[in-house]
Amino acid sequence: IQDYFSHISNSSKNDLACEIIIELGDKAFWDTKDMRFKKRMTSVYEQQVNDLEDLVPNFKVCSAIIHYDETSPHMHIVGVPIKYKNKYGMSKQVGKSDVFTKESLTKLQDKMRILAIDSYNKEYEVNATLKKKQKGRNIDINVKDMSNYQEMKKVLEKNQKKLDQANQKSKTLDDNSKQIKKIVDNLKPTLTNKEKYVLKEEDKKKIEEYIDCVNDTNDEYKNIKTLSITLDNVDEELKGNRKKIKTLTENNEALNLRIDTMSNKLYEKDKQIKELEEENETLRDKFKTLKKKFINLVNLIKHRIFHFKHRESYFELAKDLYGNQIINKDSFKEIQDSYNYSKEHERHKNKNDFDIRI
Repeated sequence: IQDYFSHISNSSKNDLACEIIIELGDKAFWDTKDMRFKKRMTSVYEQQVNDLEDLVPNFKVCSAIIHYDETSPHMHIVGVPIKYKNKYGMSKQVGKSDVFTKESLTKLQDKMRILAIDSYNKEYEVNATLKKKQKGRNIDINVKDMSNYQEMKKVLEKNQKKLDQANQKSKTLDDNSKQIKKIVDNLKPTLTNKEKYVLKEEDKKKIEEYIDCVNDTNDEYKNIKTLSITLDNVDEELKGNRKKIKTLTENNEALNLRIDTMSNKLYEKDKQIKELEEENETLRDKFKTLKKKFINLVNLIKHRIFHFKHRESYFELAKDLYGNQIINKDSFKEIQDSYNYSKEHERHKNKNDFDIRI
């Protein structure tokens, strides 16, 4: 493959790059926000890029662009997924299907959601929570779908029946009140005192029953009304606590994710350090071997210069080695000193031989 870029670009089996779109919030949420509010999402999305690079180190981000001119601010990320240490072909290749699988994408989305809401809350200084993840598009979760609320609703409905009964008694009291009023209107004063009235025994019992009924109905109504208000308050408190717990849980999950990511990065760094140490040890051994061979080479040249007539050739070889930076200055000086010494020695040797012959 002469041009890997063109080879992959023209391939129907491989993708050179892939795109990820990140969006937080829906149209209904962002329609009520101004551009200044929207622009603050820049820091949130920047953190999302950093988190993505930490979570998927084999996905090399090429560009990350935020769009503010559409329904809601969202980010397009384009990058190259890379697989390493391949047995066939080049050791490093593009590999979208290896980096991104259905399972890994699901896990990645879960982690990115948690980290996104954590970054959002920090930027906007709020305690917002995420909607429950649904298949396809997210949908609003109505209050009536909350399990605790349903339990509270059942209690309220049960007491509502009693409340209805109390209301019915109240209507009955209204009817009885008319009868009582009629009895009162028909009362006649006594013959001896006009301020005193004559009350029949039958009417007296009706009035007493009416008073008892009024008292019972009022007591029952007050109890039910108090219970209803108490249940409403408890329900509101439960929903508030539920939201706080959800926020704290999401914050804790985000923190744990970042800790896990840092731990993984430290593990990888330790692994690289160990590999480098092993490589350094190997290089150190090789260097010792080469150094020994290099010393042997210098000694060999010095020996040849001393004991062979073709010392000029060996000295020329030494000069070539020095000129090509194969041997250093000190080594060349040793060889040069040997060369000069051998010439001087040869000159004296020839002179002594001549003297003896004379």
